[in-house]
Amino acid sequence: MKSSVLFFLSFLLCYVNSEAQQAKPTDLKATKETVSLYANLKNVMKKGYLVGHQDALAYGVNWKYEPGRSDIKDVTGDYPALYGWELGGIELGAKMNLDSVPFDKMRHYIEDGYRRGGVITISWHGTNPYTGKTAWDPTPGSVAAILPGAEKHDVYQAQLDKIADFLLSLKGSKGELIPVLFRPLHELTGGWFWWGAKSSSVDEFKTLFQYTVKYLRDVKEVHNLLYVYNTGGEFNNAEQFLERYPGDDLIDVVSFDTYQGGKAEIDTAFINDLDRHLTIIEAVAKEKNKIPAVAEMGFSKIPYSKWFTEAVAKAFTGHHFAYTLFWRNAGYKPGDQTTEYYVPFKGHASAPDFISYYNLPQTIFQKEASKLNLYK
Repeated sequence: MKSSVLFFLSFLLCYVNSEAQQAKPTDLKATKETVSLYANLKNVMKKGYLVGHQDALAYGVNWKYEPGRSDIKDVTGDYPALYGWELGGIELGAKMNLDSVPFDKMRHYIEDGYRRGGVITISWHGTNPYTGKTAWDPTPGSVAAILPGAEKHDVYQAQLDKIADFLLSLKGSKGELIPVLFRPLHELTGGWFWWGAKSSSVDEFKTLFQYTVKYLRDVKEVHNLLYVYNTGGEFNNAEQFLERYPGDDLIDVVSFDTYQGGKAEIDTAFINDLDRHLTIIEAVAKEKNKIPAVAEMGFSKIPYSKWFTEAVAKAFTGHHFAYTLFWRNAGYKPGDQTTEYYVPFKGHASAPDFISYYNLPQTIFQKEASKLNLYK
């Protein structure tokens, strides 16, 4: 009897240790808080998923830089659980990013979200190091020209130095580095960015991603990052999704971006595609022991007033992933004289539906995320 009990306890201890070992990020020197976030994001999927918003604290429709405000908070009384930010422009030494958010303010907003127990994700639409033009300059040969030993490699390395400096400046109240879900070279399957499918071969892209991670991790010693592999929606199976995948030893999160367009009505094709893509990446995540996520999504101006409950929630039903991020509420844009937003603001027709979405048991916003102690 005693030997049976000891065997069971030994088995249980091995199982617990095995689970603990599996719930670790690829960076073997990751900070304690980063390791905890990784493990807790895996656990979150058993309950639901974090809901995020890009630039949530910086501005919204008809307001900018008002302390403590966000459009989601105006509508629901709660902040998002995930805060998205953008570093485009920092590689040039600019004071503000390409969406006109000053980096000093951004740092404060990141610290604010982290202090509440929220999660930070950062993208980087960096300037093309080969041509000096914007991220949306898919000049062929751009990636080949910046790989190690190539003519513009030093330019890209200098850009990464600026990225590293900012990421290492993000600190909590005890001086600890703030963990970040970092998704460089995102929407990599599309053809609109200089790092995309039109500007690089599969091997060139893989080499670029591998260099990016290893330089930040091993040379600059940035150990507060979880690395996100982030495609567009240009895949129909796991093989296509993984075509440019740089390796299990570099990636913590597998994800894709998706947007609905078109008329102010329910779009069955969008729902079916979202459902299908989630099924694919969940299977990939399970096979590779990664975290699945929807890295960006939205429906510009939300013309269908029940989009969140009848499209998003419907597509997400039965799926298990860690988070989704709705794109930014840029508000009025003088350049093209349009108003851009992806979550409702107070008084918008879809606000009541968003409150219903907020109240779903599987959606996790800031108040609930704070109780989860994601960094412990």
